[in-house]
Amino acid sequence: MEQTAATATTAPGAERKKPTCVLLIGMAGSGKTATMQRMHSHLHAEGKKPYIVNLDPAVTHLPYTPNIDIRDTVQYSEVMKQYKLGPNGAILTSLNLFTTKFDQVLSLLDKRADSVDYVLIDTPGQIEVFTWSASGTIITDTLAATYPTVVAFVVDTPRTANPATFMSNMLYACSILYRTRLPFVVLFNKSDVTSCEFAMEWMRDFEAFQAALHASTPEGADPPYMHSFVQSMSLVLDEFYSILTPVKFSAVTGLGARDVLDAFDTARKQYEDDYRPELERLMEERKKRDAAGKQQQVEQLMRDIALEEERGVPAAAAAKGKGKGKGKTQ
Repeated sequence: MEQTAATATTAPGAERKKPTCVLLIGMAGSGKTATMQRMHSHLHAEGKKPYIVNLDPAVTHLPYTPNIDIRDTVQYSEVMKQYKLGPNGAILTSLNLFTTKFDQVLSLLDKRADSVDYVLIDTPGQIEVFTWSASGTIITDTLAATYPTVVAFVVDTPRTANPATFMSNMLYACSILYRTRLPFVVLFNKSDVTSCEFAMEWMRDFEAFQAALHASTPEGADPPYMHSFVQSMSLVLDEFYSILTPVKFSAVTGLGARDVLDAFDTARKQYEDDYRPELERLMEERKKRDAAGKQQQVEQLMRDIALEEERGVPAAAAAKGKGKGKGKTQ
């Protein structure tokens, strides 16, 4: 599964270094794999060490060599044959099977944590398979509970030139943000082909988006029913844009690669300041609930023992009977 062994050690008494985990998410064709390759080469050029995890079982070729590859554990084609599934069902099942071994992935990451700066995670092209599945949630929450984790949402900029398509991408981004609750960076990929300035303007200026939406309707024709929906959603998402970090980027030319790393560093700080305290609070609440539940069980057991003693059953026998689930009396 892993191609290199860990050799770094941590000095006694020093706080252990933790790499930044980046979940690369985006629709099919947005350029996630090309983005991964670009970030991999750029990090090496800057003297930083990436650690790459591939979670797409259906990909046939990767332009980079991942450290951990789901294809080494699960054979996508065999899953299709064995379970008689279609492409999406096989990807989901492969991801579910891989998640059962995700503790081993964490163990490998833990061994390498001191010697790498970023953990880059490439997700399946079928966006819903990862973001809305139980396995995707388990992987995301487990990583976020262990390492500073951010989400990088890759957008195909030329396709978003249409206001309706732009809104579709933003709705996806909104749903992923509120599902993961993690710091969020939007990479407007392919900005060398089509500049993303129009998209950034639409995110800043509601009226500019409205003007573009109306301009997309042929002169003299009635606006399609979708326009009213898109217009309403743009009002809803206006506040949502303020918490996004958009970055102009090109996986082909490397445009904005330095800005992407800066955005990741800013998102990591947001994780430390906002997400981590909330996570610790939730974990503490869970511990209290578990402790309260155990205390209730002990109190219930003591009441049952007292009741059995009143009926003439020795305390030891009553406790033994309760432990075996045979505490009933005739």
